[in-house]
Amino acid sequence: MSGRGGKPAAGTSPAGNPLAGRSPTVEWPRFSGTGALRLGMGRERVIITGAGGWLGLATLEMLHALLGEAIHDRVICFGSRQRSLKLRGGLTLEQRPLDALSDLTREPSLLLHLAFLTQERAKGMSPEAYTAANWGISLKVMAALNKVGVRGVFLASSGAVNLADDARAPRSKRVYGALKLEDEARFTGWAEDTGGRLVIARIFNLAGPYINKGVSYALAAFIADALAGRPIEIQATHRVYRSYVAIEELMSVVVGALTAEASGVVAFETAGEASPEIDGVAHAVADTLAPRLKVLRPAMTRDLPDRYVGDGAAFHALGEAYAVRQVSFAEQIRQTADYMAEYVEAWE
Repeated sequence: MSGRGGKPAAGTSPAGNPLAGRSPTVEWPRFSGTGALRLGMGRERVIITGAGGWLGLATLEMLHALLGEAIHDRVICFGSRQRSLKLRGGLTLEQRPLDALSDLTREPSLLLHLAFLTQERAKGMSPEAYTAANWGISLKVMAALNKVGVRGVFLASSGAVNLADDARAPRSKRVYGALKLEDEARFTGWAEDTGGRLVIARIFNLAGPYINKGVSYALAAFIADALAGRPIEIQATHRVYRSYVAIEELMSVVVGALTAEASGVVAFETAGEASPEIDGVAHAVADTLAPRLKVLRPAMTRDLPDRYVGDGAAFHALGEAYAVRQVSFAEQIRQTADYMAEYVEAWE
């Protein structure tokens, strides 16, 4: 669902910003649980593909909090091109082009594979071109795994896999979901053939810093309204259900599973503690950031609900097993708003 359920999110303004002028009161996300302990005490190299995206940048910030200056020795970033990645707090890391992945020396490594052309890119490309581009990414990564010493892979998949065969879904989502399914099968084959560890997360709805598509994400659109001090506007004229997970909770579960003394495949879908209708999401944003704001919504004119919610049973079981800290929805909102308020120019 796009911002507000139908139109791009408008930019925010410092005027009326409920977070403006305050001392920092929102803690930045950090890894938690037994996986964080193992990763912090370990020596494995951490390779991140797609490091410059939302999930990649948020993960890098958490790795810096965990590893300190050792991040420069243990973490290597890859993306579509060489560039500098600038994070909050002044940290800068260099991203290498994905073509250089196979040039790494061979040493024990964990790979966080986040690189994939988004659904938004699918809308502007032919299915053939979009498919070829994503195949190219996957095959470059697959070709490097054994060569550079990867022992475990995290594959960031998507809840859109459930839409691959849904004739009611837009073509771009069907193609995106089908390619994510192919990636799951491709990397599962690697794990089975090599005895490596593979963690697959079918990601539905996330919250946290470095959010980068206000046009596409309802939560960001609602937060932008609240930061600007204007009524929170919902445009969906049908029932919409979402369930949010904090990036820090997701990635803490991931490192818990990825660093466990086990091989084989662990797969789960993300889901929060609740699956509210979008009106509940909007009111939660208002209650958390600006309780006096109104929530506006047109009359319901369509009957078919839009439910994009994962089965979170396995995810929550893993979180409990690895002692991962649960992040409430109110805290997810505050973490996301804290970033958006600091980088308000990105939302103009």
